[in-house]
Amino acid sequence: MNTYTLNLKPLANLITVDHFEQLCQLNPDLKLETNDRGELIVMSPTGYETGKNNAELLIQFGIWNRKYKLGVVCDSSTGFVLANGAIRSPDVSWIAKERVNRLTREEKTKFLSLAPDFVLELMSPSDRLETIQAKMKEYQDNGVKLGWLINSQQQQVEIYRLGQSTEILNKPLTMPGESVLVELVIELDFIWE
Repeated sequence: MNTYTLNLKPLANLITVDHFEQLCQLNPDLKLETNDRGELIVMSPTGYETGKNNAELLIQFGIWNRKYKLGVVCDSSTGFVLANGAIRSPDVSWIAKERVNRLTREEKTKFLSLAPDFVLELMSPSDRLETIQAKMKEYQDNGVKLGWLINSQQQQVEIYRLGQSTEILNKPLTMPGESVLVELVIELDFIWE
């Protein structure tokens, strides 16, 4: 996946969330995000392996969520407006039911102005580790309670917990959802094959 960053800082204050949503709708083949520095990040679609692995992860989250009904699972097309002004779309995200229930019908049709409770980023072979780590830190700084950065090349998972240091696991076969995703255990053996 190729990523390009465009500096829109002189226009950043003029481009609203509604403008950005329109830009995304007009360019459905691109995955777009913004960061807190007024930059537009343009990402191409993922390759086969990353797409397959992301789908498998999403299925596991979906099955768990259907069973326990504790919240809502979102895919990589869901945009979140973070407190710092960045608009991000993690590969997998989850929001607790009580937070979703507070949203109006209209709010649910747009990018959500909140940080998910959980985010997962699955690195593509062309991603730069430092860039994705900075994105994970941004999630953490904006209130995400739990985040996983899955790096198949280094066969590691970095765990980001709100208010804590990053923990790195080497080639874990499963990942527990801890207190954020109660009773969740995600299998990762297919990632390391």
